[in-house]
Amino acid sequence: MLSSQLSGFTRTIKTTSPHFKVFQPLRISLPSSSKWILASLFLGLALGAGLSIISPPLADKLASFLAPIGTLWVNGIRMTVIPLLMALLVTAITDSHDTQSNASLGLKTVSLFIGLIAYSTVCTFLFAPPLISLIQIDPTAASTLLASVGGDTTATELPPFSDWLVALVPANAIAAAANGSILPLLVFTAAFASALNKVESEHRSTVVSFFIGLRDAMQVLIAWIMLLAPVGIFGLVFPLSATLGIDAVRALASFILLACLLILFLAFGLYLVVHFFTPVPVRKFARLALPAQIIGFSTRSSLAALPATFSAAKLLGATSHVSGLVLPAAVTLLKFASPIARTSGTYFVAILYGIDLSTYELFLIAAAIGVFSFYSPGIPSGGLLIMAPVYLSLGLPVEGIGILIAIDLVVDMFLTAANVTANIVSTLLLSR
Repeated sequence: MLSSQLSGFTRTIKTTSPHFKVFQPLRISLPSSSKWILASLFLGLALGAGLSIISPPLADKLASFLAPIGTLWVNGIRMTVIPLLMALLVTAITDSHDTQSNASLGLKTVSLFIGLIAYSTVCTFLFAPPLISLIQIDPTAASTLLASVGGDTTATELPPFSDWLVALVPANAIAAAANGSILPLLVFTAAFASALNKVESEHRSTVVSFFIGLRDAMQVLIAWIMLLAPVGIFGLVFPLSATLGIDAVRALASFILLACLLILFLAFGLYLVVHFFTPVPVRKFARLALPAQIIGFSTRSSLAALPATFSAAKLLGATSHVSGLVLPAAVTLLKFASPIARTSGTYFVAILYGIDLSTYELFLIAAAIGVFSFYSPGIPSGGLLIMAPVYLSLGLPVEGIGILIAIDLVVDMFLTAANVTANIVSTLLLSR
C-alpha cells in the first residue's frame, strides 16, 4: 500500500518545460489523508485527556515516549521549508520576466494583507469587549493566578523599527537561512531572482534548472513526510493533551472558550469570502484545506504547514506563479487571527487586574496589536512576545503577558489554523 501511494504521489511531479515553466505542485490524496489525519488528531486528544484522568503516571510515560516522534515529524517538515521557499520564489519570478507585473502583484499582496488585518481588528473591537466582559473571575482564583506569575514575564520588547528595517536586508544570506530569518531571506531571494532575469538566457537557464531540480526534490521529500502525517500528528497531540489535562483547561475555560469561538467566527468570514469572491465551492475548499489546517493546528506553526498549504492552494486553482510569490510572504507577514486572539487576551488581563478600559483604550489596543502583528515572530505564541510595548504605553501590567503565555497553548492552535486558512484564501483571491 505504501509503495502504491508513493508511486501515485511521484507520478504527479512533472515539469512541462526544462527551464522556466513553474512546477505543478505535489498532488497529495487529500480526501483519504484528511480522514486519517483528522482521526489521529481526535484520537490523540481523547486518549491523552482520558489517560491523564485514569492513570496520570501512564499518561506521562506514554507522553515522554511519543513526544520525540512528533518532534521528529515536525523537524522533517521544517527541514524542507527554506529550500522550498527559495526554489519556489526563484522559479516564480524567473517564470515571469515582467518586472512590472511582479511589482503589481507584490503591491496587491501587501494591500490584501492590510485589508485582512484591518477586518480582524474591526471584528476584535466590535465583538471581543462585550464577550470578554461576561467572564466572571472569582477574586481568590484571580489572586492565585496573579501570584503565579509574580513580577516576572518571559515577554520581550519589540526592537526599534529602525533595527527591524535594517535587518530586512541580510548582511549574510546564508546566516539568515541558518538562523531561520525568513523575511530577510525572502528579500535576498527576490532580489537574486530579479537580477537573474537580467542575465543572458544561456547562463540563466543553468541556474534556474538547479532551482527547478531543488524544488522537485523537496516536493518528493514532502510526499514521503506527509505519508507519516497521522503518526506525527498523534505524536504531537497526545503529549499535549496528557500534559494539559482537564483541570488546567477547566481553570481558565471561560477565556479559552471565548477566545477560540472568536477565532472561529473570524475564520468563518474567510469561508464567506471564498463563497462570494472565488469560483471555488465552499465544500471543496473546506475539504482540501483541511490537512494544512490540521498541521497548523497541531504544530502551532504556519511555517510548518507551508508545504501542505502550497498543495492545497494549487489543488484549489491558485496559479503556481501567484502561490510562489504570495505564500512565502503570507507565512512571514500575515498573522490574520493574531489581533483578535491577542487583543482578547489583553482585555482578559485587564479584567483580571481590575482595570477598566475606556472605549478609546479598547480601540487603541486592538489597532496597536493589529499593526504589531505584521512583524511578530513566526513561532508558537510569537504574537504574545511583542505585546510588551502596548502594555507599557497604556499602563497595563506586563506581568499579565506571563499568564497569557501560560494558557496560550489551546488558543494558539486555533489561531494558527485560522492563519493557514487566511494564507490559502489570500492566494486564491490574488490568483483571479
